[in-house]
Amino acid sequence: MIPTMILKHLAALVGCDTQNPPRDIGANHDIFKYIGSVLAGKDFSVSVADHGRGRVSYLAKRGDPKVLFNVHLDTVPIGAGWTRPPLKLTLEGSRAFGRGCCDIKGAAAVLLAIAEASDQPIAILFSTDEEGAEGCCVDEFSQSLPAGSYQVVVVAEPTECKAVLAHRGYLSVLGEFHGKPGHSSTPRTLIDNANHQAALWACNAIQYAASEAALGRGLCFNIGSMSGGTSSNVIAAKSNVHWSARLPPGGDTSVALSAICNATDASKTASWNARFEGPPLPADASAVTPTQDFCDRHSLEIGTPVDYWTEASLFSAAGHPAMVLGPGNIEQAHVADEWVNIKQLMRAARIYDGLLKETHQ
Repeated sequence: MIPTMILKHLAALVGCDTQNPPRDIGANHDIFKYIGSVLAGKDFSVSVADHGRGRVSYLAKRGDPKVLFNVHLDTVPIGAGWTRPPLKLTLEGSRAFGRGCCDIKGAAAVLLAIAEASDQPIAILFSTDEEGAEGCCVDEFSQSLPAGSYQVVVVAEPTECKAVLAHRGYLSVLGEFHGKPGHSSTPRTLIDNANHQAALWACNAIQYAASEAALGRGLCFNIGSMSGGTSSNVIAAKSNVHWSARLPPGGDTSVALSAICNATDASKTASWNARFEGPPLPADASAVTPTQDFCDRHSLEIGTPVDYWTEASLFSAAGHPAMVLGPGNIEQAHVADEWVNIKQLMRAARIYDGLLKETHQ
């Protein structure tokens, strides 16, 4: 029954539009109504926290579980290029297509099937703001979660069902450089032009990132967008940049933020807004030991550190052992015709169900 139940739940979840943006999701959204209908009569206690602006945490808990599973229900926007209906589950051979199938409604469907098919203790935290680079739901929940509540937190992002214990941190920063407008024929244009200031900063920031990479510290830096000015003969009064950086495990987001923002004297004319600061996993190098021990006890296959960021680091920063373990491959996420291998869903079901049973023997 489990395979049929998983695909039934996945079809329902994919059919719920949870694109982020616009993140038009509230506590009464259809996706929560569906989850509630699946869990009804199964002895679950449900706690819902609506943080506003489409940020909802939905904790379903039965009994006294030793493992907490976390899945986000929001997806990236549908985008262009689809050859299959994005909000309808399509099955072709071993693949299930639809927005969110891989990232990460497939894992949510697996957990719902396990919850429905058994009466064993289980805890699932559903959230809705991961794709918007906020992490408010998990951050608020993990900060309020008493230490020792769970042996481990499993964040079900796609890892091909391997336990990932380390990944990069993530910074997303908006900057605005401020110049003094005027006619471009004046000599002061070289220093008063906001576009010039942004360009000088960009060159130094890139050199800083390259030097970090040369030293083996592996900082990934990307300027995603730059814009400013009005005309070639007018000194630009403003120049906007939006950049991101990904830090290796053990890196300090505050150090990287300061170093990049202050990469040049031109930075003094800029104002910075760190839209998101996500620490690496583990947040503290010593925190990997209890998670490693958990994996060893339960014979979980450990994968190599990954370059993408997950909310496992927010649990880790709050002092909770955390790992990333879910069905699918990250290369199948965020793309047109997003898909997940059905065999991966079944493997995840076996692993999750096994963990629940082993931790309650």
